[in-house]
Amino acid sequence: MNTQNTKIVKLAETAIMAALCFVAFTFLQIKIPVPGGDATSLHIGNAFCVMGALLMGGWYGGIAGAVGMTVADLLDPVYILSAPKTFVLKLCIGLITGLVAHRIARINESNDRKYVFKWSVIASAAGLAFNVVADPLAGYFYKQYILGQPQKMAETLAKMSAGTTFVNAVVSVVLVGFLYNAVRPALIKMRVLQVETRQA
Repeated sequence: MNTQNTKIVKLAETAIMAALCFVAFTFLQIKIPVPGGDATSLHIGNAFCVMGALLMGGWYGGIAGAVGMTVADLLDPVYILSAPKTFVLKLCIGLITGLVAHRIARINESNDRKYVFKWSVIASAAGLAFNVVADPLAGYFYKQYILGQPQKMAETLAKMSAGTTFVNAVVSVVLVGFLYNAVRPALIKMRVLQVETRQA
């Protein structure tokens, strides 16, 4: 597959993963109201951001998550003001996951299933661990200093967000670990993923 075709395929895959992020967050979330008209959510939208990074690399996965989840925020009256924060955080999730999976572990250069499974889980955990820390912190400062929300309200939301973000991360790591490693052999066979033949 030549370079131009590879880019077209990756752009198409990025669009699909962005759509999956959007659908997972918009239609498969459990919204938890917070005093003051705000909310936090249990959802699996981040799983598809991470999945994109494992399949396509950090930039493509990050862009898929950033676009899909930001559009979801923009269409939700509760989250519309959080859209800029969402874009940055989801992009970072993808970049960190891609860095660990493809630059450090080079999972696309291995046919060793145990090695790929281990590092896909580690990479997913790294990206989502960043989000567990960054989301509540960024949310707190964004709500208080950018949007002018009262400190007590911003603190309450940050604490609740930390809990739901952790649960979301654990569920997403488990989901992606199994889903990525289940579809990877089929994608290699279809030549969607190019994998060298060395053993890790």
